[in-house]
Amino acid sequence: MNLNPALLEILACPACRSPLHPDDAASELVCTNAACGLAFPVRDDIPVLLVDEARRPDAGASGSAGESGSDAGPTDGNSPTATDA
Repeated sequence: MNLNPALLEILACPACRSPLHPDDAASELVCTNAACGLAFPVRDDIPVLLVDEARRPDAGASGSAGESGSDAGPTDGNSPTATDA
């Protein structure tokens, strides 16, 4: 991954506006905000700063944000639902 250091200084996470840290091994730019942690791919030395293309921290190295299935919410049966209101 060959990114201009001046570019890295001004890039920010599009989701939370935190700085991004390069992960050369994974060819990603990773959000430094622990609550966010999105990892954005870098393809042909071009950062793809689209939230839909980002990998969530719990999705693993091979999945994308839409494939993690973590948006379904809790499944323990103790959480309130729309019918409980």
